[in-house]
Amino acid sequence: MSKKLKIAQIAAQTGLSISTVSRVLAGKANTSEAARQRVMACAEQLGVLQGMAAGRMLLNSLVVFAPQRAFDERSDIFYYRVIQSINQALAPHEVRLRYCALEENDSDANQFLTRISDPQAQAAILIGIDDAHIHDLAADLGKPCVLINCRDSKMRLSGVAPDHRLLGEFAARYLFEMGHKRVLNLLCLRRYTMELRLAGIRDAWEAANMPFSDDQHLLVARNFSASESETLMRTYLEQTPARELPSAMLVGGDFMASGVVTALQKHGLRVPADMSVMSIDGFNLAAIHDVPLTALQVPRDELGTEAVQMLQQRLIRPDAPTGTLLLNGKLVVRESVRRIRPGKTRTLVQGDGLYD
Repeated sequence: MSKKLKIAQIAAQTGLSISTVSRVLAGKANTSEAARQRVMACAEQLGVLQGMAAGRMLLNSLVVFAPQRAFDERSDIFYYRVIQSINQALAPHEVRLRYCALEENDSDANQFLTRISDPQAQAAILIGIDDAHIHDLAADLGKPCVLINCRDSKMRLSGVAPDHRLLGEFAARYLFEMGHKRVLNLLCLRRYTMELRLAGIRDAWEAANMPFSDDQHLLVARNFSASESETLMRTYLEQTPARELPSAMLVGGDFMASGVVTALQKHGLRVPADMSVMSIDGFNLAAIHDVPLTALQVPRDELGTEAVQMLQQRLIRPDAPTGTLLLNGKLVVRESVRRIRPGKTRTLVQGDGLYD
């Protein structure tokens, strides 16, 4: 049966005009919610949705829930850019975006219910919300909902996230392949996602048949700031004999890497000649103090794009299995990591120069 006959058939079965049915299936905003629900139910029954173009967005209104800091580029540039990528993915469509700030944990359930229960809120995207009660409410309400960089432990909601464990393993393994055996990790472990990265780093150590010790191989920061990382690194350098220093630092973010490089340079160490520095982030700082930064870029813009695509699939196939799409990172090789040849050791900065 042709598409035109399908539209006519839907119109006949729903009692709506052909133009109304056409507007609903085209994702236009100038239709009532009641008409939209009737058309979508009939279209699903007739198998029309499965044959529709994936690029056609079948909703008019979407609510994005995220921590308050996500709406300020200076507070959380990562989540801010994820939200911008959602905007860009929806730009070709007539979709009204609304926003609501929620705490990561102990979220305001009443506020969530008020916003998601609004008849004009047809679907939702949750960014970085770990509150299991919010996940329960989202699943029970039955509106299409996709998670970004968080997970529903009861496996009812679909989501998209970086493959944090594999990111940690890949980054550590890269440093090993570059000849570094003494690697110190500086990480912020404020969320389970960072714990997953640490688990991946441990996997790389185990695969290399090397024991991992928190005391020897891990510094933990409270946040991702350059200032705290500089302080931690400076203290570490003051307390560690030169012969016991690592040959490389694996750092959990670009700003943290900036603090590390600052501390190293103030201590008289060169990057990468005396110590290599690698970041798991790679978007915010291409170079630190004129040192081009080698980094494993964590998926960011792709998260919003894939979440919108996943939401579209939930609209077309509401009974399809749920799951989490894990995205790979991208290695960007610059100059802050040097290769150590077998049998070679690094040369520490000498106190006296060649011509002093």
